Amino acid sequence: MTLVLASGSASRKALLTAAGVAFTADPADLDEDALMAELRDTGAEVMARTLAEQKALTVCRRHAGRVVLGGDSVIAFEGDYLSKCGSLDQARSLLQRLSGQTHLLVSAAALARDGVLLWAHASPCQMTMRDLSPQFVADYLSHEGEAILASVGCYHFEGRGAQLFARVDGDYFSVLGLPLLAVLAQLRKEGLLAS
Repeated sequence: MTLVLASGSASRKALLTAAGVAFTADPADLDEDALMAELRDTGAEVMARTLAEQKALTVCRRHAGRVVLGGDSVIAFEGDYLSKCGSLDQARSLLQRLSGQTHLLVSAAALARDGVLLWAHASPCQMTMRDLSPQFVADYLSHEGEAILASVGCYHFEGRGAQLFARVDGDYFSVLGLPLLAVLAQLRKEGLLAS
């Protein structure tokens, strides 16, 4: 039986593919902004986990009998939650705000089948950016281009975005958007991967 990924995230697809997990993708297309507004006071870990759970539960109703993986990541900074930037100018402003600061990134995953939540997990990561010069930010954004606007923190850590950071405390795969090792362990328990 093939896993269903309730996400259109290129990063989550790449992580599962590289790990040898067979899956089909069916994005949940939830109103994430509305859900985040409802969950604003719950904390980043609860928010990320709930978003992942809702994606898995929404999509599993379209795939009877199949296990569905939902995933989400949220970034908390200075008492607020970051959203995706709409322009490179907004990305420049965000990176200047994050420069020299630590933010919390939480990636979460959930599995569901037939409307029942099977498992959920949240993985927090402390992300400390180095002091970024305006010249570095300009060069970084010119290389990354508008593709960076798909990332909430305006970084692809697996590539040039690694240069933004002085220190990261947390799971590498979670920084990329999915607590992969925890997911793989649960997929083995569900019988979707060989043990």
